[in-house]
Amino acid sequence: MKKKILAVACSLVLLVAVGACKKKTDQPAPQAGAPGGQLPPGHPAGGQAGPGGVMMPKGETVVTLPDAVKGKWKGVVLVIEDKASKKSSEHTVNLNSDFKVPNSDLKISVGEFLPDFKMEGLSITSVTNETNNPAVKVVIFDKDKEVFKGWLYSKFPTIHPFEHPKFGLLLKSGVKKG
Repeated sequence: MKKKILAVACSLVLLVAVGACKKKTDQPAPQAGAPGGQLPPGHPAGGQAGPGGVMMPKGETVVTLPDAVKGKWKGVVLVIEDKASKKSSEHTVNLNSDFKVPNSDLKISVGEFLPDFKMEGLSITSVTNETNNPAVKVVIFDKDKEVFKGWLYSKFPTIHPFEHPKFGLLLKSGVKKG
């Protein structure tokens, strides 16, 4: 009789343990990199796994600048950190231009600036012309070899960051025209 009670008790413990594990795996895992595990507003969800395990949609993204944003921004302020000296410097770079990082072989090609970045599926745009979620598209080359292509977010700098052994790169702000 004791063996039957022990067998039933063990079975119940096993069922509860399996159920608890299943519930945990059914819940979406918090995404690393952003405060509180949150992604910036409009960040993609669903599709193919990308950096950091974030699900990315398949296909080519399309960036659309709404009329409220077109021609209103002339550049961005980038912060470059020299990791060896632990010193940072700010550089204002025009949109759609290249910037050579001083004392390095790095070149940053700055593309579009979206003051209120939003991504739905494969469509990227700015919801407003207010700096609610500023982002800039960059391509970074090291000795003419592409080493990074993506977006830098000023309010979420750890989402898909540029990683380099000697230099750090952050978007500080956009620079309005006029």
